[in-house]
Amino acid sequence: MTEPSQAIDISKFKPETVYTIYIAASPERVWEALTSAEFSRRYFYGFAVEADLRAGGAFIVRAPDGSEHISGEVIVCEPRHRLTITWDVNWPGLVEALGRTLVTYEIEAAGEAVRLTMTEAHERPLSDDILSGGRQGWPTILSSLKSLLETGKPLAVKTSPPARMLAALKALGVALPG
Repeated sequence: MTEPSQAIDISKFKPETVYTIYIAASPERVWEALTSAEFSRRYFYGFAVEADLRAGGAFIVRAPDGSEHISGEVIVCEPRHRLTITWDVNWPGLVEALGRTLVTYEIEAAGEAVRLTMTEAHERPLSDDILSGGRQGWPTILSSLKSLLETGKPLAVKTSPPARMLAALKALGVALPG
């Protein structure tokens, strides 16, 4: 177990979205899925998690092309129980416009299953339009993770880009990719 990183005051971050799902898997298996590139590529649509699992360690999510899509820091690391990380999308001006994001995964045994709770919190209040992107994306990612662990196959969910979020970011002057 590692203690929270002192670089960030996580008490400032307020939960905006909380998701809870139950997965027929062990805490060890869920932890591995959340923290390994091999697993994450399969349920996270080709995105690969790379984590130095200690407080202060680097947290990176690489896009399918190998670019660094998310950069962050491990804040709390309690293997098989809790992982809190900063989650900063690497779009020019995004963090400056919106502040930092904190993602926490909590893994709890629930009989022969695991209750996985994921919380996305933000450094400052954000509009529903901005939050709509995560609210659209996280359920498909977590459902795909559940499917992969329970059946061996991720979900093949077709989603469209989060139009409300992208329009709100553009209105704030954030340069959108591609």
